[in-house]
Amino acid sequence: MHLACLLVILAGVSWVAVGTCLALYVVRMFAITAGFHRLLAHRTYRTSRVFQFLIAFTGTASYQKGPLWWSAHHRHHHLVADTKQDFHSPLTRKFWRAHFGWFLSEDSQETHWKLIANLSKYPELRFLDRYYSLPPIILAASAFVLGSVLQRYAPGLGTSGFQMLVWAFFISTVVLYHGTFTVNSLAHIFGKRRFPTDDNSRNNWFVALITLGEGWHNNHHHYASSERQGFYWWEVDMSHYTLKALSWFGIVWDLNAPPVNLASARRSPGNVLDPASSVAALISE
Repeated sequence: MHLACLLVILAGVSWVAVGTCLALYVVRMFAITAGFHRLLAHRTYRTSRVFQFLIAFTGTASYQKGPLWWSAHHRHHHLVADTKQDFHSPLTRKFWRAHFGWFLSEDSQETHWKLIANLSKYPELRFLDRYYSLPPIILAASAFVLGSVLQRYAPGLGTSGFQMLVWAFFISTVVLYHGTFTVNSLAHIFGKRRFPTDDNSRNNWFVALITLGEGWHNNHHHYASSERQGFYWWEVDMSHYTLKALSWFGIVWDLNAPPVNLASARRSPGNVLDPASSVAALISE
């Protein structure tokens, strides 16, 4: 995927290809953050099976493997965060392994089915998990077809099937990889710790910006059951704003919020919540 990005030398650039690249980054990042993470891994809000499938399909098009594998690994992360058992802790692993290498290592390929018993009951999610390469292939083919159609009927846009494939799929997906994985790496090294959690999670505004709100990572590790991860008005959380808007139309509902006094709890040890307990509750569903 990374090497395929070099094809941009041959494909060239156009505003429509770059715009599609950015749009697919944002849409798929939302599907990862609001879908894979906040809906599937943590069940922080409720929705219909149709929307659950659609957001899971879009997240799978990010080519970060299947929704069940992803959710199981994330729940495992919360149970063993920043210990030697954590596959992507920058405290116990080298930085690049924590950021990206863990994703390709042999010891991370297994799906911990016991951690996602409440999710594996959905056959449509099992289908996406088993054939996780299918949505990315559909996306790549669609990008090529779109570029070819635009080349034929709107040649003034200066794009082509090959150019759209490179920008909308290869480049967009690789940038999306590194955007997502900054939560694993940067947000466990750089930033502020509002809550004294047992791990080294940090609130990082830059990571929050490029991941639509996931950078408020110390907040999240302190109270993982909350759909909203930016606890203060200045902690921009675009995924939360979008989910809130969707709730007005009845597409999602029951958005879990942190306790009223949680945002002002600061660093009192007595206010620290056990992140493993919320994950354990999901496992036992």
